[in-house]
Amino acid sequence: MMIVQLRHSFFQVFTMSMLWVILLLTLFYGGEKITVGYLWHAAGIAAICAALFGVMYNALWNHLTLKPIWNILISSILSLGGAMLGAALFSAEMYEVLLPWLPGMIVLSLVLHTLAFYVYARMDSRKKAEELNARLQ
Repeated sequence: MMIVQLRHSFFQVFTMSMLWVILLLTLFYGGEKITVGYLWHAAGIAAICAALFGVMYNALWNHLTLKPIWNILISSILSLGGAMLGAALFSAEMYEVLLPWLPGMIVLSLVLHTLAFYVYARMDSRKKAEELNARLQ
């Protein structure tokens, strides 16, 4: 069941990401001709988004039982790596502009993933407590 859910999430995120990247291509390069090779870059960006948001986050936060520090580190490193790879596929110039900011992005990613984890954990524990209280009544 988990594999079916992850596959469904992958293709759902892939489709939405592909549409988003095509919208960005239209906005940034609307009057220019886009080569077929660049469309493969767009498919690569969509695949990165689908692997990260459709599979990795879903598996880390909903199915795997790692310690919180590992969830935070894995999700921070992979999401930042995916973002940089996606930026490189979209535009080499954009990648060059972002590269000097990498140390700050690492710190920001770790802080935000830590905050998100603890907010998610608190909401999840409240939800489970309410479910248990409802079953007891």
